[in-house]
Amino acid sequence: MAKAPDAFRTISEVAEALHTPAHVLRFWESKFSQIKPVKRAGGRRYYRPDDIALLAGIKHLLHEQGLTIKGAQKLLRENGVKHVASLVGPPIPTEEADTGATPIVESPAPAPEPEVAEAIESAVTPLKVVSDPAPEPSIDLDALTPAEMPSDMPPRWFDASGKLDATVVKGNADAILPLLERLEAVRARMSAS
Repeated sequence: MAKAPDAFRTISEVAEALHTPAHVLRFWESKFSQIKPVKRAGGRRYYRPDDIALLAGIKHLLHEQGLTIKGAQKLLRENGVKHVASLVGPPIPTEEADTGATPIVESPAPAPEPEVAEAIESAVTPLKVVSDPAPEPSIDLDALTPAEMPSDMPPRWFDASGKLDATVVKGNADAILPLLERLEAVRARMSAS
């Protein structure tokens, strides 16, 4: 049994009707505050017919006319929800009762092209062409010298507790002494160059 035309639709039904994935509809909902589906317990979304028409209009602006999200947001602010919702016909076809009578179909009013063109032009920012880019910075590496290390600075010892046991240092003195000599030689070479 088909739903009534004014029935609420789930996101999967709307996604199928608009040929748009559900994650895109949720993204548009985050970008366009005018889309306000009813949320039931558990966060399930139910879209009203007005929401569906607005989504169809947004899809038309983004996919058919090539507007950016910012351009579509600006058009929504300037012209309103009803204008955007009326850009396309009803996205979900209504089932007519089999009465044998020919249904009267109203064609939607054509979208005013000049307004849309103005919105597109105002949303697009022109690219700035730079004829001569800035020159590459030149650095004279020979002029740079390493920072002076004060030789009178006392050595610092760290471990997990913040203090080093003197017996451990004395026990490792034979291993530490060659390292200190190498360090002094490196410092002397650095200060000489």
